[in-house]
Amino acid sequence: MIFVGLVGMMDPPRPEAYEAVSKSKSAGIVPVMITGDHKDTAVAIAKDLGMIASEEEALSGHELDKLSEEEFAAVLEQYKVYARVSPEHKVRIVKAWKNRDKVVAMTGDGVNDAPALKIADIGISMGIIGTDVAKDVSDMLLADDNFATIVNAVEEGRKIYNNVRKAVQFLLSTNMSEVLSLFVATLVLPAGTRFLSPVHILWINLVSDSIPAIGLGVDPAHSRLMAEPPRDTRKSFFADGLGFNIFYQGFLIACFTLLSHYLGSLVSPQIGTTMAFVTLSASQFVHAINIKQGKDTVFSLRTLNNPVIIIGNILLFFLTVLVVQVPTFAAWFKLTPLSLQQWLYALVFSVAITPVVEIVKAVQRAAERAT
Repeated sequence: MIFVGLVGMMDPPRPEAYEAVSKSKSAGIVPVMITGDHKDTAVAIAKDLGMIASEEEALSGHELDKLSEEEFAAVLEQYKVYARVSPEHKVRIVKAWKNRDKVVAMTGDGVNDAPALKIADIGISMGIIGTDVAKDVSDMLLADDNFATIVNAVEEGRKIYNNVRKAVQFLLSTNMSEVLSLFVATLVLPAGTRFLSPVHILWINLVSDSIPAIGLGVDPAHSRLMAEPPRDTRKSFFADGLGFNIFYQGFLIACFTLLSHYLGSLVSPQIGTTMAFVTLSASQFVHAINIKQGKDTVFSLRTLNNPVIIIGNILLFFLTVLVVQVPTFAAWFKLTPLSLQQWLYALVFSVAITPVVEIVKAVQRAAERAT
């Protein structure tokens, strides 16, 4: 035999896999490679992707068999690569992570992956090369068989969850302000004095509330979204200060609305009603910007990156001016045109919540840094 040459085959990771692994690690997601390939092959690819730093973080199926359940649980987080594994090994690895109270997503394509896909919290089968058995036991199908798509889906899911929290905070805090202000006004004001009419509340709920809530629902993802750790699934939806924010923000808006009504009532009852209406309406879209920024300050360029909220706020302010200042509309809504000074007072009360919210945010950021 005469040596003519040597042929080598390579199946490298996809280019986008490098960024996906990096993003997942920064997001607190632990990527683990489980493969039937030789240990040296798995280690080489894992090192290339930045999943491990040395061969000591890899374990073969034969080495795994030598560990008891207690021993494996003690060293579980040391290993990110498993090579030459059987279906039983895959199930054992998934169970070990689940016993740590971790949410486990398992990907696979073959019949031998089906048991692990079944017991994982989220079984993800390859939609192109996946077998029917793997697809049947999975919770999700990956249409492009690309790991980067999973990481992108995590980012989208985090964005949706954050936006839902923002919209809920906005709707509950603003509606709480309406309930509180009406309740207190009913108790305090003399009999026969009108605070707000049903048509005013209807306008605020259908017009002033709706556009900002929609804008918060489609808010772009924060640049640091994938640098935050995963949320604890055992925590309440209202955890991390959300319940407190809803309460104090709704209380403040109600207080400023009542103050606006009191100031206007010194001139006439109808002026008081109109100023309260303007303050409560304008507070809705002013407060949407406060909530949009989360715990960040509103004094940043990111405040302007949501055209739905910005354009919606301009439109809402125009409609509010129209309803108050045009005599025909004002008569329909039982309001009266305001002077420039009265408009100024009403708008000052509507934005007065922002400095308070900024102070609370600063305290919350300082507390997070301290912990």
